[in-house]
Amino acid sequence: MQSLNAIADVRCQVADWHRAGERVALVPTMGNLHEGHLVLVDRAREQADRVVVSVFVNPTQFVQGEDFDSYPRTPGEDAELLRVRRADVMFLPEEAEIYPRGREGNSFVEVPGISEQLCGASRPGHFRGVATVVMKLFNIVQPDVAIFGEKDFQQLAVLRRMAEDLSMAVKLVGVPTLRETDGLAMSSRNRYLSPNERQKAPALYRMLKGLAARIESGERDIMRLEGEGMARLAEAGFEPEYVSVRRADDLQLPRGDENALVLLAAARLGRARLIDNLKLTV
Repeated sequence: MQSLNAIADVRCQVADWHRAGERVALVPTMGNLHEGHLVLVDRAREQADRVVVSVFVNPTQFVQGEDFDSYPRTPGEDAELLRVRRADVMFLPEEAEIYPRGREGNSFVEVPGISEQLCGASRPGHFRGVATVVMKLFNIVQPDVAIFGEKDFQQLAVLRRMAEDLSMAVKLVGVPTLRETDGLAMSSRNRYLSPNERQKAPALYRMLKGLAARIESGERDIMRLEGEGMARLAEAGFEPEYVSVRRADDLQLPRGDENALVLLAAARLGRARLIDNLKLTV
């Protein structure tokens, strides 16, 4: 595996692969890799001949007061894990390589509507930062396919809309959420949880499963169910941000005639902001 820091070096290597007729997959990450990331690398290996994994803690997707400075950075451990999973390139750029004019001096990408709701409502500008850095990575790597985890369901929906709106050729593939044995969705931010909070954290997934079962069994008072979900999280010691049922294809409010829905939630538990979702068929 090569560890590359410069955009020019990544482009040169990918151009060689494309000239040889090889398909290239990109797995964008912020590092501090865990098994949830590594299954994305495995899926990328299934989808393409070559795999590039970017490791970049993107400052423009953190809103004021969030954990950019303290976000866990473990590049040495990440490199070892990626070698074992047979990635071809770890792209580890410095901030100035991605934002040569500074964080506010560069062009940006905005995906209207879908970016302002749910997580976007409490994290204004977050998805602008996500869309911008992923567009940059797409332009740098020119992948045939890009792999994302479905735990960040809204993020994937935003990026799919961006790719569609801008007529991009890259195929975006979502991979189901990988969970701990007690149901907690794997996340780098789980390490912020104290031992007591870690015991409480799976209540988020249990709440989602309970509401999903009721919806799939025929309950349709969505507002009441969402309110019950918020109350259950508060009782379990969380500070809930939202519990919401949306259409799975575009994250709009359901009309009542959909077959595919998604139940999404976000809540804070101590220092950690946890998100999760479950797809429903009704």
